[in-house]
This record gives sequence, C-alpha cells and structure tokens, in this order.
Amino acid sequence: MPRGMRPDRWLFLATLALCVMGAVMVFSASAVTAQSQTGSAYGFILRQVAALIIGLGGLLGLSRMDYHVLRRPPVVFTALGAVLVLLLAVLFLDRAHATHRWVRVGPASLQPSEFAKLAVVIFLAWFLEPRVKAGRSSVNHVWDTLIPALGPVVVLAGLVVIEPDLGTSLMILLVAGAMLFEAGISLQFLGGAIAAALPVVYLLIARVPYRYNRLMAFLHPDQDPQGAGFQLLQSLIAVGSGGFFGVGLMASRQKLFYLPEAHTDFIFAVLSEEMGFLGAAVVIALFGLYGRRGLRAALAAPDDFGRMLALGITFLVVGQALFNLSVVVGLLPTKGIPLPFISYGGSSLVVMLLATGILLNISQYAD
Repeated sequence: MPRGMRPDRWLFLATLALCVMGAVMVFSASAVTAQSQTGSAYGFILRQVAALIIGLGGLLGLSRMDYHVLRRPPVVFTALGAVLVLLLAVLFLDRAHATHRWVRVGPASLQPSEFAKLAVVIFLAWFLEPRVKAGRSSVNHVWDTLIPALGPVVVLAGLVVIEPDLGTSLMILLVAGAMLFEAGISLQFLGGAIAAALPVVYLLIARVPYRYNRLMAFLHPDQDPQGAGFQLLQSLIAVGSGGFFGVGLMASRQKLFYLPEAHTDFIFAVLSEEMGFLGAAVVIALFGLYGRRGLRAALAAPDDFGRMLALGITFLVVGQALFNLSVVVGLLPTKGIPLPFISYGGSSLVVMLLATGILLNISQYAD
C-alpha cells in the first residue's frame, strides 16, 4: 500500500540539487559565450531557468497524477504520434549547426528527439505489461511481441539518425533493450539483435567522415591535437586542472573559448575544473542516489506497468548521465549527449523533469 501517498523525498531532493548545480554551472560556463553571441552574459541562463520552471511545474503535476493514466491507449498513441510528426517535420525545417534537430517558434525551440526517449519508455511499458503477465514465452514471441515492440522504436531511432544524431538514437535503443531485458527477453534474441545492429552502427560510423574522425580522435587524441582531438584534450585538461577543491566558481580557464560546447555536452569538465574532485564526486553521488531510489520505486511498484515505467525512466536518466560522463573523461567517443539536469538545453531539462515526475508518482507505492 502507498505510504501516505508521499513521493520519495530523497529522489526529489537529488533531482532538485542536480537542477540547482546545473543552473549555477550553466551560468558559469556560458556567461562569456553568451556575452559574445547575444550581447548579454545572461542570454543562456535565462532560457535555462525558464525551462527549469516549466519542467518543475510538469514534475509537480505528474507526481500528483495517477501514473496509470499513461497506460491508456489514447495517451500512448498520442505521445507516439506527436513525436513521430515532429521528427518528420524537423527534417524539412532549416538546419542549425548542420543538423535538423530543432523546431523553432520565435525565441523558443523544441528538440523532438528528447521527447522521443520518454515516449518510447511509456510505449514499451504499456505494450510489455500484458505480455509479462502472460509469461516468458509470450515475451519471447517474435511476431506477437518482439516485432511490434521494436517496430515503433526502430522507426523513431531511425528518424533521429537522419537528423543526424547517432548518440540519441543509440540511447533510445539502449533504453528499449534494458526494458526488454527486464521484461524477460531471451539472451539469444537480445544477442541476435545486438549482432544485427553492429554492422549498421559500423557503417554509420565508418562511412560518415566526421563520425570516423571522432572515433580516431577518441583512440588517438594526441595525433591531431589542434583538430579532431582538440575537444577531448581540452576536456581532459579541464578535468585535471581542478585538483581536489577546484580553481573556484566562475574561474575556469578552459571555458574561455578553449573547450567547445562548454555549457552543453562538456559542462561536467567545467564543473570538475571549478569545483574539483569534490564537486564532481557530489554530482556522481547524486546520480547514484537517483538510480538507487529509482530502482527502489521500480521494485516496489504495484504492477508490471509501474515497474517497467520506473525502470525505463531510471535507466534513461542514469544511463545518459554515465554516457555523458564517460565521453567527458575519454572513456567513450565524443557524442552529443547532454548531462541530465545540468547541461544547457531546455528540451532535455523539461523531458528529464517530466520523467522524474512520473517516477515520483510511482515511488509513492514504495514501502
């Protein structure tokens, strides 16, 4: 039974702490760039705060709404349909940074691929619930379960690749794989899906020059320190320069046009430089706490839909955080994956807060 219908306060506090640290770091990392690009040091932080207010409003609303509403087919298919339309529409809009990723309306912008992550989690939780109840044989039925489950996921991931955004597409597929594994998919099927995907991923990297250069820069960053390896090397310099206590808030030198994307995908490098090992450890601990409380909510969920939904959201947030942190410290090739709650980006922040609102609602059922 729900414990007084109160959401998990530790999960909420961890999320709030990450958002506060994110707002501080976005201002610190972006002030100089914003002054150069917009004429005001507050250009980026004001947009981030606006997204934070919208996201927190959505979080509070969803944390109080019964998550079973999301199990209704009209809700599931409306979410999938809206994301599909936006992903198709964005391909015909003007490019930004050589990609088709944003829908812009005046000063506001929307990144449909971020919303696709949450739509996939909701869809799979709804689709897999009755099959999980029916047993492993139902989950592992190719035509009744695996093909219908993966079809919409692959379509959405494929549209994201076309933008192009391989990193987000892989994140969508990884979340789907984790949810199918939790549902009881056979390791034979899972291994077969991975084996089938590997040649596609290889071609998407080897046949696209900038992706291939990123991979080579990851393996040998010192061979082209002023070119392909520049971003990774500058990130490592920033992380290593912080020491234990950091150089001080607002005092980063790497953000002064040395480290590209300092306020977005590589914001953790600036955080490590300014706050040192201590600050970086706090961020990692907060994501660890988020993951622990999210898994607790999943295990205590009163039904398979809540369990699958909580698991998918927890894996999405924590998995994306691990992906971003690994890129920043050179454990994975450079990809455009934001650090949840911390990196600059309104769509990412709003989606992560909406997802957390759903997770908080499910957490009410944890003892």
